[in-house]
Amino acid sequence: MEVCQETEGWAMVTEGAGNTHLKSARQALGLRSQQALADAINRAGRSVGLRISVNARTVRRWESDEPPWPQPEHQAALEALFQRPVTDLGFTPPWAQGSSPPAQTSSVDRRTFVSVAAGIGTATLALPNRASGTLQPSVVKDYVTITAAHRRLYWSVPAKRLHEPVAGHANLGVALLPLIPDPARSPMASAVAESSMLAGRLAFFDLQEPETAQASYVLALQAAQEARDPLLASAVLAHMAFIPGFSGVPDRADEGREKIRAARAFARRGPASPEMLAWLDATEAEIETRFGNTRKALQLITHAEEIFENEEPRRSPPWLDWFSPIRLAGFKGNTLLVAGQPERAREALEHVLEAYTDDESLKQRSVTLADLAAVAVAQNDPERACAFTETALDHLARYWYATGMDRVRAVRQSLTKWDSLPCVRQLDEHLYDWNTTVSALSG
Repeated sequence: MEVCQETEGWAMVTEGAGNTHLKSARQALGLRSQQALADAINRAGRSVGLRISVNARTVRRWESDEPPWPQPEHQAALEALFQRPVTDLGFTPPWAQGSSPPAQTSSVDRRTFVSVAAGIGTATLALPNRASGTLQPSVVKDYVTITAAHRRLYWSVPAKRLHEPVAGHANLGVALLPLIPDPARSPMASAVAESSMLAGRLAFFDLQEPETAQASYVLALQAAQEARDPLLASAVLAHMAFIPGFSGVPDRADEGREKIRAARAFARRGPASPEMLAWLDATEAEIETRFGNTRKALQLITHAEEIFENEEPRRSPPWLDWFSPIRLAGFKGNTLLVAGQPERAREALEHVLEAYTDDESLKQRSVTLADLAAVAVAQNDPERACAFTETALDHLARYWYATGMDRVRAVRQSLTKWDSLPCVRQLDEHLYDWNTTVSALSG
């Protein structure tokens, strides 16, 4: 028999009663079985762009006497379903074992909480709604200014140095949100979402840490919800699609496609600028290319080109600084290469290389050079391939970019049948010199 006594707003559970907080919340939603709760959590996860698979066994553990602390994505889904923090559902974070849960001190309309590993350690991050705040509105202006500075620094500061400050800035924003006056909460939450999305971009594209990136993207999505910012939510969901897309696991194709569908749904609520819509096409094309569907990918790229050509210009959000017609041409060149059309790929990529400005080429140039090297391999020209690859390595020595190094490694692997050539041996001397080797291993 379960006995539950309320004390200061918290249920005191007798030994052996199990997690009555979660059981009571489940029953209040009319979910009569653990499997029914598992199904509802999975649906709630999908509603916020997460692809999770909770089963009755997991729920059984959560409803036990000592429920384990849920994984970040499971926390987000639980909180989306019950509209309360997981600490109100009988879960205790591992870093707070033995401490009493805090008493509820204020009423709220809605709360969305999520715990994530933000790249600088595990922290409890909360996005509560409050009737009023205690900080001056100028705090928001200062926070947004730093967010914009981080956005610009992304293109010139090494990711290894920038990621921790950006993730810390997102954490700071989460801590400040409850203290921000209501009229200023929306821009503050948008800035938190942008900071966490940037932390995710750094973790995924630059540091190759997809799990850390996913956790940052979950927080960014929650903050975008708090801000009621559908375009930021769309951007976050599209970034989430890259994780299964780059996984190399064919079974994750539908996961990536589902994220893109969700991103497009949020973009329609924007409304999105032509640049944003074209980027969603390019992102979906990248995912389809990764899973071998180059025909659809090229159709999407053609559609994106038509958007740039025919749509009336509309201002894009300031955070959409990673895409342009030149970047689209880079997507096209890579897709043409994968599709077995090396000559068209070469034409597109050479145009990209010529059109780059200094600002937008700091990171992306190494990717384009490596793609041109891959085109040369496809055209049985190992000497030209080595020349492009060495130029890419020279650029990586100044502006490290993990995605660019991945392309370089793929080119070297494709040159194995020419291992005896002097140009390939020279490339190896460059690829495995001290600086490149240490940079590759340290990120």
